[in-house]
Formats: sequence, structure tokens, C-alpha cells
Amino acid sequence: MARSQITFNKREKEKKRISKRLEKQHKKEERKASSTGGGLENMMAFVDENGVIMDTPPDPTKKSSVKAENIEVSTPKKEKDEIPSSYFGRVEFYNESKGFGFIQERETREKYFFHVNGTLEEVYENDKVEFEIEKGLKGLNAVNVKRSGK
Repeated sequence: MARSQITFNKREKEKKRISKRLEKQHKKEERKASSTGGGLENMMAFVDENGVIMDTPPDPTKKSSVKAENIEVSTPKKEKDEIPSSYFGRVEFYNESKGFGFIQERETREKYFFHVNGTLEEVYENDKVEFEIEKGLKGLNAVNVKRSGK
């Protein structure tokens, strides 16, 4: 007669698995019986006017209306008077054959690209110039470049 394929060790492991499953089910039933109810009201959280999370609803008397147009999500736009209309500087580099160069602004020492199409009169290297700034594809460009005595 053949012996049983189930050994003592296998029987013990099976008993442990069954007891763990029963224990887990028993704990689940205990939690369910002792809970105060997991309804929506217990999970609800509120935010007051100062941004603090609370479990009570906010006071409706402190409610204020806000127009959507007054909310600014990005950086505020620059005003016209914040941008100077003309700058002064010196032509640092100028390539006549290709028609472009760079101007170094006098106060900030910032360098700006300019093209021959953006000049009002002929300029050469080391000329003191007056110019305006315009946003180009790759940054700020100098336009309306003309020689100045300053």
C-alpha cells in the first residue's frame, strides 16, 4: 500500500495558514464592530479663510466674494513707465560684412545684439550709441540704434 503524500510538516503549514486566515477575519470583524462609522461625514475636511484644515465647516458670516478677474496667477505685467525708452552704450563688436554686432549698455554692462536693419545711421566699433530694446527670438535686441554724443 502506498504512503500518503501529505507529510507532517505540510499538515502543520496548512494548519498555520488556516489559523492566520481565521485570525485576520476575526480582527476585521472586530474593527467593523468598534468603528464609529466610516461614512462621508467622518471623512469630510474643511478649509477656513486662513487656509487651515478643520473638521468643522467654516463660518458663513466670514465669507467674502472675489471676482475671478482680480485673481492673478502669473507674475504681474510691467507698467509702461518701468521700461526706459532709450538706453546708452558702446558698440563692442560689429561685423560689417555680416551686418550684426553687440552693444554694451553703459549702466548695467549688459550686452545686446543688434542687426544692421535695426540701425538708423551707420555705426562702427567703439561708437557711443543710443538705442531701444526689443524682445527678439533669442533674447533682447537693440533697435533704432544711432550714434550719440553722450
